[in-house]
Amino acid sequence: SAGSYYPITCKDELAGSVEREGLGSILHFEGAEVIAPDLSNLTSYYDRGLRSLGIVWSRDNDFGCGVPFQFPHSPDIGDGLTSAGKKLVRECNRLGIALDLSHLNERGFWDVVSISNAPIIVTHTAAWTLSPATRNLTDDQIDAVGASGGVIGINLYTGGVRADGNCDASTPIQSFIDHIDYIANRIGVDHIGLGSDFDGAMMPDAIGDVTGVPKLIDALRASGWSESDLEKFASANWIRVLSDTWNE
Repeated sequence: SAGSYYPITCKDELAGSVEREGLGSILHFEGAEVIAPDLSNLTSYYDRGLRSLGIVWSRDNDFGCGVPFQFPHSPDIGDGLTSAGKKLVRECNRLGIALDLSHLNERGFWDVVSISNAPIIVTHTAAWTLSPATRNLTDDQIDAVGASGGVIGINLYTGGVRADGNCDASTPIQSFIDHIDYIANRIGVDHIGLGSDFDGAMMPDAIGDVTGVPKLIDALRASGWSESDLEKFASANWIRVLSDTWNE
């Protein structure tokens, strides 16, 4: 029914989710603190539906270093992945769990790039060149995501897109389009998508919550984006990159 909820755990469910009625959801952990350092419970979580994992939130854990919220500042903060973190990357590759590099510091990012055989995914971030916050990606990092066949999700957090780093609900939609266009022009529209971060960050009044996402799509359309590119941005790129990562 239209009001039903269903988990998405395989490629077939993912491919049909846009047309299917109801709300589909992928189980994701933002931060791997619940994973045992010896990875002894990772397969159990996979068996129960885990298909996407953020290695860290904005703090250190047994697997790597998260970036604290600083502005202006480089994301090159702290050490790279621990030995347990490198094993986590390899085991997620083996199982077919997507790895989200949001909140991971720059050295950890490059460790994943050097180890992982899956596309690089960063679900909610923006361009560091336009807004030099620790949570954003440098040009070199953006290029690496594109080269891997990965996807960058654009954060709708106001403090993450402004040149002054301020959290300001009056931030216009154009500020987000600037980041979208910057990344799309650099690595192509196949490697960018919606990112949001609706669960606690300050959203712009112009969007508000998930019901305001069509306003962003309309603004992109008005700025010259084609319908096929909008489809990629809104859903198709995420479906493709997860299908390229999952094993089943």
